[in-house]
Amino acid sequence: MPDLLVNHLAAWRALANPHRVQIMDWLLNPEAHFPPQRDGDLVSDGVCVGFITDKVGLSQPTVTSHMKSLEQAGLVSSKKIKNWVFYKADQEALQQIASSFASVGTPAQTPAAYAETDSIRS
Repeated sequence: MPDLLVNHLAAWRALANPHRVQIMDWLLNPEAHFPPQRDGDLVSDGVCVGFITDKVGLSQPTVTSHMKSLEQAGLVSSKKIKNWVFYKADQEALQQIASSFASVGTPAQTPAAYAETDSIRS
């Protein structure tokens, strides 16, 4: 398996959950998906976890767990303002992940093709 894709394995795992994918989609364009905030700017500071919780319809501990997974994978950054945590998509990290596909080449190899390639090298 190409190292370019393996290097992003934590991000793939984090994005394997449909709630986290939905949250990431919202964070990529916060002004279109969230109301203005009293504290913190939607774009420069990120979105308050309370707004994410309300929109996704899950409990705050569950949303916090999802956000920690995304943060540990390097997909979002967090910032504390007053008593709240604000989350912002890491555009650069997402761009690196997207470009890893372009670097691998076309057509993409299937897992069977990787196994075949590995057996040829042996």
